[in-house]
Amino acid sequence: MLDHIGFVVSAFARSTAFDEHAHAPLGVGLGVDASAERTGAASHAGFGEAGRPYFRIGDDANVLHGRLHVGFAAGSRGDVDAVHRAAIATGARDDGAPRLRPQDHARCYAAFVLDPDGHDVEAARHSAAS
Repeated sequence: MLDHIGFVVSAFARSTAFDEHAHAPLGVGLGVDASAERTGAASHAGFGEAGRPYFRIGDDANVLHGRLHVGFAAGSRGDVDAVHRAAIATGARDDGAPRLRPQDHARCYAAFVLDPDGHDVEAARHSAAS
């Protein structure tokens, strides 16, 4: 089980807005919003459910290295579709429209987008059709 994942983004406000809107169809919301003024250092945002931020971004001075892949579990295939639509509408680039992905397993229904920094973001449903 994924506890949390975090990475550096190149434009904190842009990435925060992207994550806030693109993942809303899954019920994932902004839970921690700590500005540089508040922390005295870097800005951090944490996204999750029920006050548990398991997806975190920050703007510290580290250099981004390559692409990161992050997978989000969807409650239904409709949620996968909604995430893909929301992400594209927010400026993401399509990296795999919603569809069955039997190369992963027979019931995998997933979609992929590249976020504003080029990270590969997936929404997937791993159960029977719904």
